[in-house]
Amino acid sequence: MELLKKTISEKGKVLPGDVLKVDSFLNHQIDVSLLHEMGKTVYDNFSDCKVDKILTVEASGIAFACLTAQFFCCPVLFAKKSKTSNLSADVYTAEVQSYTHGVKNTIMVSKNYLSSGERVLVVDDFLARGEAANGMIELVEKAGAKLVGVVAAIEKVYQGGGDALRKKGVNVFSLAMIDSLENGKITFCR
Repeated sequence: MELLKKTISEKGKVLPGDVLKVDSFLNHQIDVSLLHEMGKTVYDNFSDCKVDKILTVEASGIAFACLTAQFFCCPVLFAKKSKTSNLSADVYTAEVQSYTHGVKNTIMVSKNYLSSGERVLVVDDFLARGEAANGMIELVEKAGAKLVGVVAAIEKVYQGGGDALRKKGVNVFSLAMIDSLENGKITFCR
């Protein structure tokens, strides 16, 4: 998506540790107009698929997931990273290694909100090694739901997560595909 790539080029910053900082428009301060266009692009790509629910993981993917869900007219379910008092004890869980934070999280969703037969689209801000996506796919499978696809606002192609999912037959759609962050320069795939 050219608008997202332009915004990344203008406002994104490469930090040490292979981190792309996009918090001025995507995952801290939110450019709602941009995310609206991103959601529309996702809908245009999956409009021939029935989507009952969008699944993301807290917290950075929630805004993108919500603005995407408005086009599908479906709810958003976000996997929590910690057990809270208002979350029922009956949950689906999966282990996920966080690339950014360097910790392992147990993500969870209530069994009340993810059901057998539902058609689920996984949406997140980043796809790097595929840890979060694989964790959400595991939740979908444990529920007996059907995975429609995995959507990433930004895919770090060189980290291999997207290609590994594609090799398993997962329909992966990324709005901006980054080939490299070497020497502090953002290079998009052609």
